[in-house]
Amino acid sequence: MSTSTLAAPVADQLIRDYSASNCAAEESLAEVRALIASTLKPKVLDIDLKSEYPEEFIRALGKIGGYRGAVDPAYGGNGLGMKYTVQVMEEVAKECLSTAFMVWCQTACARYIQMSNNEWVKKQFLPSIAAGELLAGTGLSNTVKSCDTIEEFRLAAKRVEGGYVINGVLPWVSNLGPTHVFTTGCPVLDDDNKLVFILVDCSQPGFKLVDCAHFVAIDGTRTLACHFKEAFIPDSMVLAHPSESDAYVKRIKPGMIHAQMGMGIGLIDACCKMMHQSNKTHAHVNRYLDDQVEDIEAILDVARASTYEIADELSEGPGSARVLDILKLRLAGGELALRAANAAMLYQGAKGYLVRNPAQRRLREAYFIAIVTPATKHLRREIARLEGGHTCSDM
Repeated sequence: MSTSTLAAPVADQLIRDYSASNCAAEESLAEVRALIASTLKPKVLDIDLKSEYPEEFIRALGKIGGYRGAVDPAYGGNGLGMKYTVQVMEEVAKECLSTAFMVWCQTACARYIQMSNNEWVKKQFLPSIAAGELLAGTGLSNTVKSCDTIEEFRLAAKRVEGGYVINGVLPWVSNLGPTHVFTTGCPVLDDDNKLVFILVDCSQPGFKLVDCAHFVAIDGTRTLACHFKEAFIPDSMVLAHPSESDAYVKRIKPGMIHAQMGMGIGLIDACCKMMHQSNKTHAHVNRYLDDQVEDIEAILDVARASTYEIADELSEGPGSARVLDILKLRLAGGELALRAANAAMLYQGAKGYLVRNPAQRRLREAYFIAIVTPATKHLRREIARLEGGHTCSDM
């Protein structure tokens, strides 16, 4: 039988599978949009101005499947992958970046667990995280910046029988609470400072959460300081031991960075809508501003297409070969978010200063996209390093 005889049925099946996947994603996203309209939209001002933690929405989003793209179907996922995860984040960010960031925290933690070799921790935690029954944060900001020699490690581990003892303080970790879990990584003393990656139960002995600071934006994200004092982490809660950590970082880092594009795309889209609204009455003066909405939308369309393309690749593998592309895209996303939010504020004019006007909130949120790890300066440094001949293993 010739190769061409086999090719057509295989291609037809792939097309049918792809169409079914797109249909399932769109049906689920329609549910997400409806939930945003009914449950999140009425709370946005309270989240922003009163630092309200939108726990009802976060859990409800899990209940309708909003986190399941980050998890393999064997552990409660829906098989829709990273593109779907980014799209959910995008829809939420159109309304509220604080909440979209918590969607990123929840799905990032799920993905870190998913990419571990620890089968027990996957079975124990992934189904409940995917369903929004267990809420999860990610404490890898210090880990990533320390690995990239930007700051010192805030935690240290000591190997003991049956696990590790952790000491130190992480100043800011988001989407936390006494019943939550989160991931982090730190060097192991007397093991050449190689890293151990762990899943932390916020209710465990030797660990406590401390209210640490208040922010001009994203203050409803339940961002707390994490204090470890002789906190014992058993081997069952280890995502990667020191001998596994180099390979583990390469698996998790591309997706961690790339998924943040969902926040940027959603915010930029919302800013463009504000500009179009302003143009209904003020196009005759808005046309003199440097950034026109059509120009920003054209760049957004390209960024969205590139984001979805790479997201599909990340659903098939860790994406180490696309690290430079991911860094450049994430950098462009942060810069375009600032540009779009600045333009939206200028389009709005004086009324953009009103407390209830979204323009000033969007500008504050855009700075978060440019500052959250990896920040603009961090991204530019790593891009320069890779283009200067360093390999991914040097990161």
